[in-house]
Amino acid sequence: MAKEMRQPIESGCPDGFQYMHPAMVKNFGQWQWHDHPRPGVLRHVAKSGDAVWTVKAGTQRILDVFTLRKLCDIGDQFADGYVRFTIRSNIEYMVTDEAKVEPLIAALEGEGFVVGGTANSVAMISHTQGWLHCDIPGTDASGVVKAMMDELIDEFRNCNMPNRVHITTSCCQINCGGQGDIAINVQHTKPPKINHDLVANVCERPSVVARCPVAAIRPAQVNGKPTLEVDEKKCICCGACYPPCPPMQINDPENTKLAIWVGGNHSNARSKPSFQKLVASGVPNNPPRWPEATAIVKRILQAYKDDARDWERINDWIDRIGWPRFFEATGLPFTKFHIDNWRGARKSLNASTHIRF
Repeated sequence: MAKEMRQPIESGCPDGFQYMHPAMVKNFGQWQWHDHPRPGVLRHVAKSGDAVWTVKAGTQRILDVFTLRKLCDIGDQFADGYVRFTIRSNIEYMVTDEAKVEPLIAALEGEGFVVGGTANSVAMISHTQGWLHCDIPGTDASGVVKAMMDELIDEFRNCNMPNRVHITTSCCQINCGGQGDIAINVQHTKPPKINHDLVANVCERPSVVARCPVAAIRPAQVNGKPTLEVDEKKCICCGACYPPCPPMQINDPENTKLAIWVGGNHSNARSKPSFQKLVASGVPNNPPRWPEATAIVKRILQAYKDDARDWERINDWIDRIGWPRFFEATGLPFTKFHIDNWRGARKSLNASTHIRF
């Protein structure tokens, strides 16, 4: 008798087993070995002798219904009808018949989807919502991804890097894009400009005061109206005040820039997890193609490819050669903004009434 599925709840992930390929459910936790026949294809063999081939293809992440139906039709016609999406919005098809692998790849590439993103490749760039869904962005993260992946698509299609490269983009300084080997983040360089006539009608002032991570916002009176003011000596220009209070506008075509960070790593396979560190600031936020940011990312990747040893992630490579050599190899200028590496930040941030971890 089949196990009864738990009742759906309003939060959390659904039961993943109901969507898994039957061969994966049957052999769950019983895999004996796996290999990598070609870029974009993985093979897992279970102790029972069953084999599952996984074919990975990149998508644009923000998917329309037409594209989703096309991907599902390919899965029904050329695969076994089972798919999953990765955290970077790649789609993976699982099949148990090796003869289906090449026709599936041909069908995906025939419809314009690129097969790759496995092993030591540049993974599809993960990104935050950008202008489409988010209320805080200083740029369009998905647009940056499109511009960069057009330049880096051969590095996704092939496995030419010393190790896997994760690139992330974030459309604001809250950075829900997360850690990455290379990260492209918005950098506001001026405190918010406040429209005092609108604050009292639009903003719940106590919520805005509580939202600031460095206690730089406080209540004020301007022209007899209740409003807010910013202590610019404390303000870190993060933009956290803008979503709960749009009259505190921080986006600016001249003063909103991009910054490039490197060396973030969640893995502890060969070294400890590491935080990313700033290597380029004041990069023009220049839609629709962001050529300056793309050129810096390509320069970092080329230096990494040329100089890193096999299986070194970017943070491992930098730890080995040192930061002076990194800036020499990439040709990036070293400025006063690169000096503070945030050592001791855990202690200083824990001293705040706003941040606890």
